[in-house]
Amino acid sequence: MRPHNRDGVAVDPVPFVVVFGLAALMLLSFGPLYGQAIGVSLSAALSASAGLTVVAAVIAYYRHIWTAQPAVTRGSSVRLRAERLFELMIILAVVFVGLAIPLVV
Repeated sequence: MRPHNRDGVAVDPVPFVVVFGLAALMLLSFGPLYGQAIGVSLSAALSASAGLTVVAAVIAYYRHIWTAQPAVTRGSSVRLRAERLFELMIILAVVFVGLAIPLVV
């Protein structure tokens, strides 16, 4: 089943799944740790992380499903998309390491 945008056109759900999955991974992995580091109870930190994950899901859905324009996004070349993917992988790795450093030190 393919989701449809606000115009009724079927869109690819993969960008939504990837963005939401990465956001959920970061929020649910680091949120409770940082919450406990600043003195919040574990249940409150988990609740806040789960709430932020829901917010991330809504934002990702709006951006990648509801307002998506499939005819516009198909115009980019494979090379450009691959370059952007590798750049984003490096940025994501740097963000994960940056988030983990304060917890180790």
